[in-house]
Amino acid sequence: MRDVTSTAPSRRRQLSAFGVICLAELLIVLDMTIINVALPSIGVELSAGISGLQWVVDAYTLTFSGLLLAFGNLGDRYGRRLFLLVGLAGLGASSIVGATGDGLGDVLTSRAVMGVFAAMVLPATLAVITNLFPLPKERALAIGAWSSIAGVAVAIGPVSGGFLLEHFSWHSVFWLNVPVALVGVVLVALIVPESKAANPGKLDVPGVLLSIAGVTLLVFVVIEAPNFGWTSPATLGGALAAVALLWAFVHRQRRVAAPVLDVSLFRIKPFAWPAVSIAIGFFSLFGFLFLITQYFQGIREYSPLDFGIATLPFAAALAISSPSATVIAQKIGTMPVLVTGLVLIGAGLVVAAQVKIDSSYLGLVLPAMLLLAVGIAVIQGPATESIMSSLPLDEAGAGAAVNDTTREIGGTLGVAVLGSLVASYYVSTVRPLVEAIPSAIMTETEKAYAQASVLSVSEIRARELPSLFEPQRAQLITEMKEAALRGSSIAAYVAAGAVFVCAVVVALNFPAHHRTSGMLAPEAPDRTEPSVASRTEVDG
Repeated sequence: MRDVTSTAPSRRRQLSAFGVICLAELLIVLDMTIINVALPSIGVELSAGISGLQWVVDAYTLTFSGLLLAFGNLGDRYGRRLFLLVGLAGLGASSIVGATGDGLGDVLTSRAVMGVFAAMVLPATLAVITNLFPLPKERALAIGAWSSIAGVAVAIGPVSGGFLLEHFSWHSVFWLNVPVALVGVVLVALIVPESKAANPGKLDVPGVLLSIAGVTLLVFVVIEAPNFGWTSPATLGGALAAVALLWAFVHRQRRVAAPVLDVSLFRIKPFAWPAVSIAIGFFSLFGFLFLITQYFQGIREYSPLDFGIATLPFAAALAISSPSATVIAQKIGTMPVLVTGLVLIGAGLVVAAQVKIDSSYLGLVLPAMLLLAVGIAVIQGPATESIMSSLPLDEAGAGAAVNDTTREIGGTLGVAVLGSLVASYYVSTVRPLVEAIPSAIMTETEKAYAQASVLSVSEIRARELPSLFEPQRAQLITEMKEAALRGSSIAAYVAAGAVFVCAVVVALNFPAHHRTSGMLAPEAPDRTEPSVASRTEVDG
């Protein structure tokens, strides 16, 4: 099988197309984080509770994660540029719903539909890059730059969101997408060449549906587990159902001639272990971003813009480190680079666990951010390059979807697991303190917000109280901050343990001599099982 691409682009058009792809990727990943700084404003104006605000974030994550695998395969079949065009246009249109909405339902609908169209775009960006750059070194640099853009977008979300909220209402974080998406559609249509699989085979509709149902249910269970309880019947039952759906998906994919995802790829160590490394890396990254948001906006009481500025070194470290890591991996091997990145992430988390209320930004907080940023940057490019180099050209979109899905599931688990650890410790500590406060000082609604998150500190401090109650308020705020920090410290140690274990496992199981060629294989590599052609096709 071979990949079908339009006539080879000139050097100038090649680089221009790459710039357009990076713009599309930046928009998609930015949407995952920029909404966070707008949550307090949305909560006040729309009278949204804690659960409603959680779903403003999670509605996007749920649809995005659930559709990545399916859209990666469909993009390979019907055209990656086509999916870029439809995805960007749909993202801009669905953003208007949120930008003009005046109710929580409008915002949730907008975010969920945005996630659908974002899932069309992101796998296509990486798949197009693999076709734009056929030379090994150029492809490695391009994938490194692609990886850095994703990391930088995660980090600059608070900056851009904070700037908008300083001057406009929360609607502006939705309006921002509209002109960017429109420009993206025009540039993709004019510059980006079309590419798709030459012989994709028969579309496996049941496989597509099983992948959507299994991944979506798994992500939903992870999102809601902190609310239902990790050992509740709803969580355990949902997890078992998700596993059953994913098992049925894997079983079917082993039997069809044209699978949505060739699951035998996971027998290839240069494909499987980088995917695990990315999942654990993003488990730590998104968990850390959750913790650092609590720290800057709750404990240090920074404004959204100040918070964004404080995280700029994180973005800079990501941007600088990612491209070079991919080239280094081609020289010394992928395994040493992945293990180094994981160790750096673990070290950053250990440093972060030492942070106290009065800790120095330059002496402790900044080093923790830089260690974690460089660690993530070192992993992203080499892991992605190893995954994509293990694939035939026809499966570039599906491989990109695996890369993106592992990020999303890892990140979702990071927020859910680490957030649950912080919340459990915080609530158990703060609840008795809050319940002991007379209603004359705090209403029941204010007590509920204080118990939910340390981010409510600014609201408690802003409320006018008789001077008689000032000592109680000051003591409560201090206790809230201490509880949040102790919970965050526990969560950081747990994440560091997971990262260090992953580093050891990768070091022991990943071939030390492996170096990527920078080229996608024209045919599927040996996967120690019968070839695709020898499988028995199952009727759809």
